[in-house]
Amino acid sequence: MNHAEFLRRTTIMKVLAHPDRLFILRGLYLSRCKVGEIQEKMGLTQSGLSQHLSKMRDVGIIVGERSGKEICYRVTDDFAIELMNSVFKDMTL
Repeated sequence: MNHAEFLRRTTIMKVLAHPDRLFILRGLYLSRCKVGEIQEKMGLTQSGLSQHLSKMRDVGIIVGERSGKEICYRVTDDFAIELMNSVFKDMTL
């Protein structure tokens, strides 16, 4: 693994170290585009959720695509998915 990839992965780990972001990632992975539902289930404010999504988008974990008035987010990073699956491996939520 080269140094750039090592830094990219450590940056992703830092971003996903926040519990809310890890749950958001899981929600988007299981049900793409359901940002409103994720916000409702987690009890986050719109601005709080937007900040989390922005941090995840900035490091390339997710991408957003406009669909009418909404932005549809999807998970695009395989390493982030591996981390998430590892964390939730033995958990039922």
